[in-house]
Amino acid sequence: MSAAVDGPDLIAALGDEIPRDRFVTDPDIVDRYQHDEAAWAPYHDALAVLRARSAAEVQALVRHCRRHGIPVVPRGAGTGLSGGANAVPGCVIVSLEQMTAVKRIDRLERIAVVEPGVVNDDLRAECATEGLWYPPDPASSPWSTIGGNVATNAGGICCVKYGVTRDYVLGVEVVTGTGELVRLGRQTAKGVAGYDLAGLMVGSEGTLGIITEITVKLRPLQQQQRTIAGYFDSLVDAGKAIRAVADAGLTPSALELVDKRCLQAVDDWKQMGISAEANVVLLGRIDTPGAVGDDEAERMVRSFTEGGATWAAASTDQTEADALFAARRLAYPAMERLGPVLTEDICVPKKHVPDMLARIEQIGDAHEVVIANIAHAGDGNLHPLLIVPPDDDAQRIRAQAAFDDIITAGLEFGGTVTGEHGVGLLKMPGLRQELSPAVLDMHRAVKTALDPDGILNPGKIFR
Repeated sequence: MSAAVDGPDLIAALGDEIPRDRFVTDPDIVDRYQHDEAAWAPYHDALAVLRARSAAEVQALVRHCRRHGIPVVPRGAGTGLSGGANAVPGCVIVSLEQMTAVKRIDRLERIAVVEPGVVNDDLRAECATEGLWYPPDPASSPWSTIGGNVATNAGGICCVKYGVTRDYVLGVEVVTGTGELVRLGRQTAKGVAGYDLAGLMVGSEGTLGIITEITVKLRPLQQQQRTIAGYFDSLVDAGKAIRAVADAGLTPSALELVDKRCLQAVDDWKQMGISAEANVVLLGRIDTPGAVGDDEAERMVRSFTEGGATWAAASTDQTEADALFAARRLAYPAMERLGPVLTEDICVPKKHVPDMLARIEQIGDAHEVVIANIAHAGDGNLHPLLIVPPDDDAQRIRAQAAFDDIITAGLEFGGTVTGEHGVGLLKMPGLRQELSPAVLDMHRAVKTALDPDGILNPGKIFR
């Protein structure tokens, strides 16, 4: 697909519908919009960036681009880790970062209506003033936007108990590939009128439509949490403790794994002083109120001990507990400072977490690649981080082979190639392993129906 016009021609043609100051063509600024945080994913030159402020502007652009065969790539904050927002040749990037209105928070119905550029933590803070809570909390929540979270079906630390973004999206307003502006879903607690087209948009990574408004459901504010920490000598022991927590019938509000490489990287960067005398740390949280919650916290400590913890206890210092979880959120950017990071996002059944962690270590040794580990351990969502020194082509090749082997191993354990980061570019080969040809054809049929000219984020997820 090739564009029929250049950037200035595009801006001039849309002058009656979109103010010129919405567009960016300066190459240095455009380059910052041409890729997400997936350092290994390729990207290309865009014609221009539209920093849209309304659904009408997005709709006008899509209609024009459809007439001229110009690809359109939507983008939120660019915190993605799969290349899903990366520019394709001759595209226009639509940045939703300036659509930041929280249009409504309804305490009675427990919903919020927001534009896609609202930052996750900003929405949570505004909801809190109404005594309400938006649970999905990716590690990038201080920077990532709700639109981007919806596009990738983002997860996060609370997912083990409270679910992922898809569990909270009731409705969306979307510009389709034909330039139609439509509303999908509902704003009621229940509704089964027609197919779940709103749910279809969640996780579609901008390939089916550009989301311009989102209705999410909310919960009452979370109860005060108890934090449980455990130190382990090995990933396998930590994996056994994760399985023991599940065997005990516990549903923690968080259960996170961080290895020593990650904690040390955070300390070296932020001087937080939290490096543990352990090779692996598990961080659990219980938010069940009262004596029942106290009992659950004690059972989690026992589960850690049964799994092989060298030390485990419930924290009595809230500041220390918060610092440990802050370190977990900072682990990925801290590791990025050491070199390009190739990030995995596999999810396996909880019973297979110990075996999968052991396999990751074996794969790293076999390919002579340094692999650090963080994980939303409670739901089996593992994030091995493959670290490669800059400009080391030989090790980069080995890391890519290790990346592929980890995906294959995850599928062998009954898992999936992505739990929350999306397919984008990096996971496309893995998706072809996971889905049968018939199921891939079903995906392509949906894509063709909603984007018949193939202009929306082409070349992503599958070809």
